[in-house]
Amino acid sequence: MLRPRVLVVDNGTLSLPQLCLRLRTLGSLPDTVDTASVPHRLTGRHQAIVLSGTKVRAHDREHYAPLIDLVMTADVPVLGICGGMQLLAVAAGGRLAPGPQRVGRSEVRVDKDDPLFTYVRPTVTLFQRHTLYLRHAPRGFRTIGRSPQAPVEFLRSHTGRLIGSQAHLEYRTDGHEILRGFTRFYS
Repeated sequence: MLRPRVLVVDNGTLSLPQLCLRLRTLGSLPDTVDTASVPHRLTGRHQAIVLSGTKVRAHDREHYAPLIDLVMTADVPVLGICGGMQLLAVAAGGRLAPGPQRVGRSEVRVDKDDPLFTYVRPTVTLFQRHTLYLRHAPRGFRTIGRSPQAPVEFLRSHTGRLIGSQAHLEYRTDGHEILRGFTRFYS
């Protein structure tokens, strides 16, 4: 059986090796490109897109314009992680707000009726590393996970194709299991 290919867009994350390792462990073949090298369109080679965390702030629409165009026109599932989720939200008109720096373990409550969370309990322990937060899901999205520190820990577009996670899913067992839930959308 052919393994599904995933286009992983490296937006400057410190944890790209861990993210790609997790995807390979789950049976996917990650192809990595940096933000400046994203293709204009997918050519059928990739069954999903994963957006890593960011080094450049997600509200820099000019910097991310080619990536946003690719994501919005692709017909495959997209998962944005940390800054990648923020990119999806900002592209949809969402606003980011500064908040306290969070680094390390965090408890997050998820909507168990969402298939992304098939393999986890209603409260998961995830790894966080950020200072910007989304306070409200933008138009066209709904919140599917929350915590006291971040009202939008996970979001999903109304079409179901675009998904975002504030946490770094490449770390911790629960993050790995949520990534496994994402692979169900394209495997």
